[in-house]
Amino acid sequence: MKARTIGRHARESLKSISRNGWMTFASVSAVTVTLILVGVFFVIMMNLNKVAQTIEEDVEIRVHIDVAANKQDVQTLQQQIKQLPEVKSIKFSSKQDELKNLIDSLGSEGKAFKLFEQDNPLNDVFIVKTKNPTDTMKAAKKIEKMNFVAKVKYGQGQVEKLFKFIKASRNVGVVLIIGLLFTAIFLISNTIKITIIARRREIKIMRLVGATNSFIRWPFFLEGLWLGILGSILPIILISIAYYNAYAYIEPKLKGNFIQVLPYEPFIYQVSVLLVLMGALIGIWGSVMSVRKFLKI
Repeated sequence: MKARTIGRHARESLKSISRNGWMTFASVSAVTVTLILVGVFFVIMMNLNKVAQTIEEDVEIRVHIDVAANKQDVQTLQQQIKQLPEVKSIKFSSKQDELKNLIDSLGSEGKAFKLFEQDNPLNDVFIVKTKNPTDTMKAAKKIEKMNFVAKVKYGQGQVEKLFKFIKASRNVGVVLIIGLLFTAIFLISNTIKITIIARRREIKIMRLVGATNSFIRWPFFLEGLWLGILGSILPIILISIAYYNAYAYIEPKLKGNFIQVLPYEPFIYQVSVLLVLMGALIGIWGSVMSVRKFLKI
């Protein structure tokens, strides 16, 4: 298609938007309301996913080494654990480090445990992290069977419940987002369909004078694109302001905490691009599907 023809279609689509004021308002409003709902839910789900990911990454296996193990035994055990396909990293923590961490974690009450510095009853420990957090239980069972392992701790019982809850939350989130998108497409396509039905006479006249289907379709195609983009502007502004204020309020309270929310930048730019693309695609889809019935011979 020639650039001049595309320019003509673009001008016609913009004129059509200005001529059909109320219909344009209805279509843009439908896009706006739907994208606000989708955008808000998407922001919440992405932050919940970030929190879930942080919690998953914090899960670790603590391998307590048998007190009977000598230096060579400890090194052999370390190599065996490293060779497990599920293991991402392994860190050695001596019993002195373990006692110090215990004392520090208890604050003023931890001073009582300083009596054990001379005769430390704790075990040396390997702190193991897996490549995939869900492989924690699998790796722990393998490590338990190794020589010179006194015990293995990874929050057995609680970790399994945590992973099940996170998986269920993600699945529910995906289903709800897909459901919202299909609802958005249905509502917006029907709103645009009403707009096009009101102009069916215009389409019939164009058919009578010999206009091809593609010549008729392109202005509506571009019109749907503009409606989608226009409908995404207000959701982007509202969500950007709301997330900026929410982030400014929440982030200082979480400082120093292992749980963090997604930073305002570049996350809000990613959300903005997504909303523009969603608005444009939904607008185009609604226009193409709605005008198709009038182009059938």
